[in-house]
Amino acid sequence: MLVTTTDNLEGKQITEYKGLVVGEAILGANVFKDLFASIRDIVGGRSGAYEQELEKARGIALSEMQAKAQYLGANAVVGVDLDYETVGQGGSMLMVTAAGTAVVYR
Repeated sequence: MLVTTTDNLEGKQITEYKGLVVGEAILGANVFKDLFASIRDIVGGRSGAYEQELEKARGIALSEMQAKAQYLGANAVVGVDLDYETVGQGGSMLMVTAAGTAVVYR
């Protein structure tokens, strides 16, 4: 399935709009990951553990969005927007939302 942030598919014709599709993922942060991330914040550097969790959440949200588009009979999702938020007590959880328009193109 083709997934793009643009609202059109250059060189392709969108023949049908199936509607809005959304995928969401909420992942909790691990206490040990939080501890090591705090240490990295002090000494500098990137937090590999958080980056992996972010990548995992993004993948889940995009996969869920694509599955919903496929269910509607679409073969692409255009205008995709990714949104990142922290939720839960003290921002202890990461939420990633992927939203776009399911379309059929040829």
